[in-house]
Amino acid sequence: MIEYDNEAEHRMPHRTTEGTSSVLLAGPWLVSMVMWVNCLQHVEDDGVTVREIERRARTRTNRRGMQRWGYIRIAPDPNDTRAKPPARDWVVRAKPGGRNARDVGRPLFGEIEKRWRGRFGEREIGRLRESLWAIARQLDKALPDCLPILGYGLFSGERNGVTYAAAEPAKEQDAQLPLSALLSRVLLAFASDFESESEISLAICANLLRVLDEKGVRVRDLPRLAGVSKESLSMAMGILRKWRLAAIEAEKSGSRTKVARLTAKGKVAQDIYRELLAEIEKRWETRFGKKTIAALRESLEPLVGEGGAQAPVLRALEPYADGWRATKPKPETLPHYPMVLHRGGFPDGA
Repeated sequence: MIEYDNEAEHRMPHRTTEGTSSVLLAGPWLVSMVMWVNCLQHVEDDGVTVREIERRARTRTNRRGMQRWGYIRIAPDPNDTRAKPPARDWVVRAKPGGRNARDVGRPLFGEIEKRWRGRFGEREIGRLRESLWAIARQLDKALPDCLPILGYGLFSGERNGVTYAAAEPAKEQDAQLPLSALLSRVLLAFASDFESESEISLAICANLLRVLDEKGVRVRDLPRLAGVSKESLSMAMGILRKWRLAAIEAEKSGSRTKVARLTAKGKVAQDIYRELLAEIEKRWETRFGKKTIAALRESLEPLVGEGGAQAPVLRALEPYADGWRATKPKPETLPHYPMVLHRGGFPDGA
């Protein structure tokens, strides 16, 4: 997702807080790959209804944001004779910047997978695709080709207020889905299973709850440890504090340095999170087959390595010199679960 974002940013006119990519052509506000998958790719030149976009994408988009950021315009269908047609029946059309972003984004999936095959090995990426498809083809829900924008409580899936239709029988051509789509479907299926039994979302557990302890972690260190933005961590911390699972306090008397620590209740929640992860993995071994899950793990390990800053997949994510990520500290880890927010769909909540 990040490699796609870096490439799209490099190729298309856009605006960010850093300025514009072109003096002559100030394009729309920069957003992430998720917004291409759940919105732009479905917007035809003749227009398409909001309802139809959601049907095709199998998830919701931030349509107000996409309109405000300069990608689309939404208006009632002039042929609709109803006095007040529902918003889902309004027609979405791409603005010039949206059409350009749509066209720039279309070939990137194939280009980036080709890079991955060169970077990690033809055989290795082939094995990864096969192991993901072995699971994705058995899923009983029609999941989207991207992770959904997190909802209230930072939940994914059904806890996000979305109902997924039953999956149709897998077709041979589905195995050729972009690698990002296969990864997203399998990860979302795991998140949905986790969140059906957890009071805390996987996004909060895997990123924030995971790195906290009872002694306390400096708040300023959390983005570095979790791999997600301070804004997304602030949202997650607000939920943990509301449920009295975590507290923020001075590091020591009179200090202005703040630390976040788990409460006794939060330590129990952290233990439950780890136990539930292991339990769902065991269930997946029963559901999909031990060999299938082992093959998936084995195909992912070369990309992740020992994790952290030395993860091969992270070392490959060098931004272009003119990209907004080049102005930020180099990440030391990737999120353990992408935090896709309404702010633009970036996987680290940026």
